[in-house]
Amino acid sequence: MSISTPGGPQRRPTVVSTGKKPAAGRPAAGAKPTGTKAGSGKPATPQRAGGGKGPRKPITPVKVSQGRSWGPIALFVAVGVLATSIIGFGAWATFKGSQSWEDKAASIEGIVNYRETDPESISNQEHRSGKQEYPHSPPVGGPHNNTWQRCLGDIYDAPIASEHALHSLEHGAVWLTYRPDLPEADVAKLASVIRGNDFMFMSPYEGLDRPVSIQAWGYQLKVDSADDPRIKEFATVLAQNASMEPGVPCSAGNYTTGTGTEPRELAPPQGG
Repeated sequence: MSISTPGGPQRRPTVVSTGKKPAAGRPAAGAKPTGTKAGSGKPATPQRAGGGKGPRKPITPVKVSQGRSWGPIALFVAVGVLATSIIGFGAWATFKGSQSWEDKAASIEGIVNYRETDPESISNQEHRSGKQEYPHSPPVGGPHNNTWQRCLGDIYDAPIASEHALHSLEHGAVWLTYRPDLPEADVAKLASVIRGNDFMFMSPYEGLDRPVSIQAWGYQLKVDSADDPRIKEFATVLAQNASMEPGVPCSAGNYTTGTGTEPRELAPPQGG
């Protein structure tokens, strides 16, 4: 293309590309500087991704975990343990309630069941007058006096005749015995188990090989301490249940409240 001038036509200079890249740090020919605003000399505003202008968004801070809150977890665990314990106790109580008294007696540690180990020694329930000889001390069965010892939760402070005590056991009573030299405080603890409870009575007993012995017909438990919880367990489980004459009371008929190891004269037969 030519341009007419007064001096004649002139040609526009032709720009020829040499194919060379601009030197490092120098802008290419015709390119605008990127570090400043055009014509202002001021630094250019950084551009956001995508070509937009304006300052970059602040970086959202990363949240640091402070760990679990152990308070609610501990409470949940405690409630779970309590619930499990209640359920377990309920199941245990149901199981215990469904057991026979024989099974409950057998579960008492240290109890001796002469009905199984020596049945011959307790098989004779004959009524006899006078003193009798027994293979066990205190006796747990065998021939006995026709008069029984009253067993309405009675506390006897002196030895009683075994012949009368055995008749009470035949009716289903339990007889709690202890060494005569047992401290008064221990005697009081034993009395708290017996006093006021029907089919139970208590007395000192000479010659015990252990401080405390409790017996029902065919059963016996000997312990070393008046605080032993098995004493009450024995009394509760076997009272009336171990009876050889169910339904016969301790409150009427041929009973005695006397003390002394010599049995009374045989009373005329009345009842069992």
